[in-house]
Amino acid sequence: MRTEQNLTRLDRLFARLDREPERPQNLDVPRMSPHRIVLLGSTLVFYGLIIVAVINTTWLVRLDWQLMFFRPYQQWPELHAFIDYYVVLGQRGPTAVMVLAWLGWRSWRQHTLRPLLMLGTSLLLLNVTVGAAKIGMGRLGPHYATVIGSNEMWHFGEGDIFPSGHTANAVVTWGILAYLASSQRTRRYLSAVSAIVALGVGLSTVYLGTHWLSDVMLGWAAGLLILLALPWFEPLVARAEAWIFALRERIRERRAAAALPVGVPAMFPQRAPADDEVPAREPIAATVHQSRVHRTHPDRAHPERAHPVRTERAPVTPVGSRRPHPERVARSTPASPVTGG
Repeated sequence: MRTEQNLTRLDRLFARLDREPERPQNLDVPRMSPHRIVLLGSTLVFYGLIIVAVINTTWLVRLDWQLMFFRPYQQWPELHAFIDYYVVLGQRGPTAVMVLAWLGWRSWRQHTLRPLLMLGTSLLLLNVTVGAAKIGMGRLGPHYATVIGSNEMWHFGEGDIFPSGHTANAVVTWGILAYLASSQRTRRYLSAVSAIVALGVGLSTVYLGTHWLSDVMLGWAAGLLILLALPWFEPLVARAEAWIFALRERIRERRAAAALPVGVPAMFPQRAPADDEVPAREPIAATVHQSRVHRTHPDRAHPERAHPVRTERAPVTPVGSRRPHPERVARSTPASPVTGG
């Protein structure tokens, strides 16, 4: 009879996560160092300067219009097919799926949910901050511009182009791989690769005419701000991971208790009853033994025996004789002849 339960996919996943971690013990987790704080402050200032320059219609807006009239997609049409595919590296859906697959495998191998939780945190921050800026400034894109030389701001409900979502998403999605690297050397290499990818995605949108150059610059700054601020969320992610694993253990215990057949005691430790909670009772074996002994021979109790004493009686002779009656004659015996004198 099989007593083991049929494991579901979720059980097998958690069983895999229960194995010993394969990640290095000296894993380098980024901290909010003074160098990072300086970079965060500088990027925040750069972010504000771009917004001020666009709102005041400065030289940056004039540069936007010059690039728009230049129409790079007409100057180099042979690049159009390649850039149409390359710009997908900045779309949120495809990039999130690719990065999620990689970080999910890492979580599986390293016995931790930190990579997945950090990815979710960064994407949440990206949607909140960039989405709020897009809706709050309402800028129209180059293809929908109405007045030449204007900043095309405050078109609420129509414009949502500032900052560039493609660019910010490329910075965060590919930059999170560098942030979660296991060593400083790997982090430097991945940081360079992610920066090149994000730079190319931003310039691709300018080439296609879907974004102003200032949109791309603000998208770079918005994505970098999120990456630089992630160490502040590490304690929250650690508490969330501990809570998820504790919840998993409680669910396991409930499922194990519910799967036990009727009549089988649970495999969890029970509280022993106190001395005052147990009523005083006589031993059942002794009571049965005494009752049986007294029922057979009240004067011959043998406490040293564990079984009742059998009564030894003399055999009783049956009433009457078993010899055949002299007057009875067997039917099968023939009668003897009578002899005369």
